Amino acid sequence: MKSILVIDDNRLIRQTFKTHLASEGFEVSLAADGGEGVEQFERIRPDLVILDIHLPVMGGLDVLTRIREIDDKAYVIMITAFDDMKTTVEAMKLGAFEYICKPIDYDELLLGINKAQRMQEMDTKLDYLVTEASQEWNIDNIVGRTSQMRDVFKTIGMLSRSTTTVLIRGESGTGKELVARAIHYNSINREEPFVAVNCTALAEGVLESELFGHVRGAFTGAVRDSRGKIEIAQKGTLFLDEIGDISPNLQAKLLRVVENREFARVGGEKIERTEARIVGATNSDLEESVRKGSFREDLYYRLKVVEIKLPALRERREDIPDLVAYLLEKINRQLHTNVRKVPESVLKMLVNYDWKGNVRELENALTRAVTLAHGDVLLQEHLPLLRSTGMSQGLVTEELTSLKDMESRYIDHVLKQTRWNKSRTSEILGITRPTLDKKIKDYALVDPRKPRGAQTGEPVSGLG
Repeated sequence: MKSILVIDDNRLIRQTFKTHLASEGFEVSLAADGGEGVEQFERIRPDLVILDIHLPVMGGLDVLTRIREIDDKAYVIMITAFDDMKTTVEAMKLGAFEYICKPIDYDELLLGINKAQRMQEMDTKLDYLVTEASQEWNIDNIVGRTSQMRDVFKTIGMLSRSTTTVLIRGESGTGKELVARAIHYNSINREEPFVAVNCTALAEGVLESELFGHVRGAFTGAVRDSRGKIEIAQKGTLFLDEIGDISPNLQAKLLRVVENREFARVGGEKIERTEARIVGATNSDLEESVRKGSFREDLYYRLKVVEIKLPALRERREDIPDLVAYLLEKINRQLHTNVRKVPESVLKMLVNYDWKGNVRELENALTRAVTLAHGDVLLQEHLPLLRSTGMSQGLVTEELTSLKDMESRYIDHVLKQTRWNKSRTSEILGITRPTLDKKIKDYALVDPRKPRGAQTGEPVSGLG
């Protein structure tokens, strides 16, 4: 905080302010009336305004209103010779940051300025965090070109101007929370809290208190009042992961929240209000749960006002190359690595793998592979799950074969994956370099990158 605008009709007071504040290192501008003050504020946009409440022509409260219309984050300290409650309350309601009475105690004023400075710094940090979060959970970060994913993108866009309840369906690891956060950070309430609750991670009593809060004495150990996640979410988003697993008792209480936007803390009687958007997510068959009577039908229909279905990764294999590129970029950024190249053979295996854990499993596998990689190339040896897949893709067949033939095939397979880097191949196979050279000769294995004549009659030399 560097610049301060003083608006006061008393010339002596203006000059006194300027002398004191300039000695503290502030750049001070002066205005003799409300109209001039508003004009200067709009022109120079000071970090702080010191505003006399009693001004000719345009009163201080009117000036405060105009300043807050120009910049609703403006910091304004009101000063007055008349300390009355009505004026104080009105000034604070209009957005004044502080209210100080004349004669001015400059130590008190400096405390107010310092407080405003700290709050301004905090606001800047929070704005930055919201911006960062918006970028991290931006819709651009949900990767996919398939028609299923395009439908997801369209729905997120349509939800940006409403607070409609949403139900996200999909297998574990498909990115349900990612979509929920994208909905929130692309909405009109993006600056409000995003609060996530895993409904399967807590016992029923604990989950109830976690969601609704509790009053002191509600149960053993409740030594003070506590706000729940619904209250903390305010006007933001409450994300309820695995909502299909909550008990019938909690379903009834949640229905009241969804229907009437009302709830009460555990052990309390006071009715609280919430404006949070409810986003539920589940990988279970809620229709079957409704038929069995384990999930309330009325809650089910209240939750699925808008429904988003996320496809399993095996159902959108065309997206895997783009996902691999995106995830590698993300992982490299987190681990400070530079693994960016993926051989076509490895990428093909990644595409053909079923990924029962979906995108989460793919990200975990790539993270492990990047950690193990020595250079900037991602090799199959860094992906153990693909090694077993490779064994089933030609290394092991239905026909019975000799152990010698199987060993020959596998050594040839590893040599190809390492591009005939014999040091790496020896390390993977757990044998010495001379032993590998002998087996290459015994099995007549050939480096496909070299002319055959150059390999006849002597051991094949690799890149290692």
